[in-house]
Amino acid sequence: MDETYKAGVRRFPQMLMIEPQMEGTEISLRAREFLRTQWTGQCFMAVGAADPVLGMPVMTRLQKDIRGASPLMVIEEGGHFVQEWGTSIAHSAMNYFSKNRQP
Repeated sequence: MDETYKAGVRRFPQMLMIEPQMEGTEISLRAREFLRTQWTGQCFMAVGAADPVLGMPVMTRLQKDIRGASPLMVIEEGGHFVQEWGTSIAHSAMNYFSKNRQP
């Protein structure tokens, strides 16, 4: 594998909207407001504590911004790609949704 395979990981941090004038910021703010005030669905969140891109502070804030979100399922050794722990996440999600059924 050569350096060209790392292009995505190098580009990703530049795509995070951290300044109000950045493209996509307005729609992201509208989405956050929707999730805070209008969202009525269910949301299960599994996060990697070792995520070097977003990390626990960002995911904890996101969880608080989503109305009715589950408590975080924290994968301590998980990085950005928590789907690598798919089986345990799937079992936890199914358990969460079966206990929190919406009418």
